Amino acid sequence: MEKIFVTGADGFIGSHLVEALVKKGYPVKALVMYNSFNSWGWLDHVDNSIKESIEVITGDIRDPFSMDEAVSDCNIILNLAALIAIPYSYNSPSSYVDTNIVGTLNLLQSTKKYNIQKMIHTSTSEVYGSARYVPIDENHPYSAQSPYAATKISADQLVLSFNKSFEIPTGIIRPFNTYGPRQSNRAIIPTVITQILSGLNELKLGNTYPTRDFSYISDTVNGIIATINSEEIIGQAINLGSGFEISIENTVKLISEIMGNEIKIISDKNRIRKDSSEVDRLFSDNSLAKKLLKWSPEYNNTKGFERGLRKTIEWFSKEGNRKIYKSDIYNI
Repeated sequence: MEKIFVTGADGFIGSHLVEALVKKGYPVKALVMYNSFNSWGWLDHVDNSIKESIEVITGDIRDPFSMDEAVSDCNIILNLAALIAIPYSYNSPSSYVDTNIVGTLNLLQSTKKYNIQKMIHTSTSEVYGSARYVPIDENHPYSAQSPYAATKISADQLVLSFNKSFEIPTGIIRPFNTYGPRQSNRAIIPTVITQILSGLNELKLGNTYPTRDFSYISDTVNGIIATINSEEIIGQAINLGSGFEISIENTVKLISEIMGNEIKIISDKNRIRKDSSEVDRLFSDNSLAKKLLKWSPEYNNTKGFERGLRKTIEWFSKEGNRKIYKSDIYNI
């Protein structure tokens, strides 16, 4: 089978993707961010059978020389490496340019140099900004409402330009709001769950009126894997979403009901995005993924969302998992 190079393998989605690829029999080379602690991020917490089946390398997609060496013996690149926290992009936009734009360019150059069979780049629904119409299809205009979104739009355009300019086999997968075990505490669902598990009845949150299209982690991972054997994704950007829309407020209420806790929402000014930067509505049209990738979400509609939340709550409820998080600190 094709040897898969996964960047961002130490992250939330990346670690789940590596696990799923190994279980399907793919040889995997996993890139984790170099650090002096020799930490592999979330890959440190997967089963030993998974760790023993993968080749883990430390590095940085911002370094073109290390990327050249890393991809030279691989067939397919799945690029998940990125800085993704929106609030942090307000503080440190230059680091987002370096990682999300320059890093993607480095991978594209390596793809071209070594005639890689395919490079799939992971985008984000944030490139659309607040929905101008719903459901949001792939023709929806881009709108950069944060430095993070601006860098992801730029990276997407680089990926598509290499396909048009050099006939490099590139494509884009665009997940909406993925959630599940291992997600960063900066995201709304882990934030709510960990605050409730910490015994808090008053939850500090940002804006609760926006709506989101939440996708359970296994749906996102299955969508990414579906691109490996798809020729139709070349030169395309394809949405991955549940096709289900719910407000943050109702999401919080649903979580509290599942957990059996009565809660009060406290508005925290530190967590509120500026009006012009807040993405008010995200609601995906996933028909292209169903058509071209033969993919369909298993956790769609209210019942599917509740099922995914229960699995997520169950994981966070295990003390060993929760200890990894600093739930008393707001992660930007």
